[in-house]
Amino acid sequence: MTRNSITQNLLPLLSIIVSIALLVPNASADWLEEGDQFYFQTSLYTVHYDPQDEHNNKQELINVEFQKASQWLGGLALFKNSFGQSSQFAYLGYNWTIPYTREFMYFKFVGGLMHGYDGQYKDKIPLNQAGIAPAVLPSIGVKYKRVHSEIALFGAAGAMWTIGFNFPISGEKE
Repeated sequence: MTRNSITQNLLPLLSIIVSIALLVPNASADWLEEGDQFYFQTSLYTVHYDPQDEHNNKQELINVEFQKASQWLGGLALFKNSFGQSSQFAYLGYNWTIPYTREFMYFKFVGGLMHGYDGQYKDKIPLNQAGIAPAVLPSIGVKYKRVHSEIALFGAAGAMWTIGFNFPISGEKE
């Protein structure tokens, strides 16, 4: 990862995190609940089902997610797509705890808008109009205390293994 790509990926994410950090303490506590949390995630390993020489398997994922105690969530991911282009994915989703796993395993389904497949690669994802395409990502995860690891499927193209950490938000109403 070059210094320029780190700066290009981190600056938008840091500005979002700082904005959220400034807004949360001042926001009405009506929408915060005990158990709400922020979740930060990065990629460890990516595999393409039909590998090509042009495929990038190092996504450099930086993901921030706000998870409600009700299991609803929303997030923003910054990453290098399968062709090395800087990309973004803004999404909403839901977490389901897998029964009989004592909340150790879960299934997550998110959907949103993806941007960044441009030029000769614009047709590599379906419905990519004006550089923005709808996308859905199912994943299965395990968690132990504040550490989570997931395997996310990105369509028929491949899968990504991630690791992340959650940070609880004090949301008790006074």
